[in-house]
Amino acid sequence: MTVDLAADAAVEFAVEIADRLARPDAADLPTDQPWWHQSLAHGAPGVALLHIELAAAGIRPFDRAHEWLTVVAGKPVTAGASTGGFYGAPAVARALAGAAAVHPGAYRSALAPLARQIAADAHARVNTAHTRMDAEKRPQMAEFDTIRGLAGLGAYLLHHDPSGSALRAVLGALVRLTHPMTIAGEALPGWWTLTGPTGRVEEEFPGGHGNFGLAHGISGPLALLAQALHRGITVDGQREAVETICAWLDSWRIDTPGGHRWPYMITRDEARTRPKQVRHSGATRRPSWCYGAAGIARALHLAALALGDDSRLQIAEDVLISAVTDPAQHVLVNDASLCHGYAGLTRITARAATDATGSSATRLNTLATELLRRARSHPVPEGPGVLEGIAGVGLAVLAAATEPATSWDTCLLIT
Repeated sequence: MTVDLAADAAVEFAVEIADRLARPDAADLPTDQPWWHQSLAHGAPGVALLHIELAAAGIRPFDRAHEWLTVVAGKPVTAGASTGGFYGAPAVARALAGAAAVHPGAYRSALAPLARQIAADAHARVNTAHTRMDAEKRPQMAEFDTIRGLAGLGAYLLHHDPSGSALRAVLGALVRLTHPMTIAGEALPGWWTLTGPTGRVEEEFPGGHGNFGLAHGISGPLALLAQALHRGITVDGQREAVETICAWLDSWRIDTPGGHRWPYMITRDEARTRPKQVRHSGATRRPSWCYGAAGIARALHLAALALGDDSRLQIAEDVLISAVTDPAQHVLVNDASLCHGYAGLTRITARAATDATGSSATRLNTLATELLRRARSHPVPEGPGVLEGIAGVGLAVLAAATEPATSWDTCLLIT
């Protein structure tokens, strides 16, 4: 299966993908799993969004989207601390809100209680985070990251409940997260975790780790804080928090022949000794959305826009351009997915292009088209979901032809 560049071909490819996901009761789908109807990452909500986008573009009738939405909203939805931007109430609400954006007034009865639940859960999770910080304990990544934590919840709230108290509560907790904490007399960032990147204590990470990624690290909170700041939605200390994270990223920037890069993560010993080469270097790994230079560069791009920092804006654009054109990084990308493949790189580059000016905007637009070309020789994932599945590829390809009506890619914190 290949991707063409013309708008008509992009639409045709998206339709082909959607047709593979035509029936929500197909035998090859995990319809008996309790997560299926409420996982944006891997399940039905992402497929529903693809069909909603096709209907919004006038390419297909809305009936198929409604079938999928019936599946999404047809079973009890998980709420509470185990949810996040990609699972449970926020994931289901994102699909329903996307449909409501296309058909104003529709799905209101299903969406309203979910919105109330998400706000209540956000407040509860913020209270838990403050209790932890009061006790001077270290966070888990799931407290603050994009996939499971406050950054992901904030991404939903920023676009669907921007004037509510829950968003400001989330922003306040993330601001406090940037305050340094001391371990055994050693000051470390407030987001430093005592586990490895799996969320478990690991021998490879004695003393824990500092995570840079947009999916699981501090770039997620940076992107949310910056976007809210740029929109004039602020809490005390927010600008300073953005500057603090930027300064940390600056201090760990790696200069390579191909351009600036960052570690995926650093160990406690590396934080102490600051070696020239870190073990988990982004210079030798793919420049993906989840981890890597492209996702971090877009977070810094958003921060530069919020801060009015033209120098940082240019650096972020240069990093993004270099990351997706560097042959050493290019060979590390091996699929078309949103999470770590060409679909994600395409959306990051296209969104950055809308905020860039002059030659950078032209270059980024050209690269967004080229990144779709590169997907032609890479496999389209077989799974149905958004992050690592074909629904995400379909959404990204369709977005190259028509602006997303559902704002689905706000879940990635890139816009």
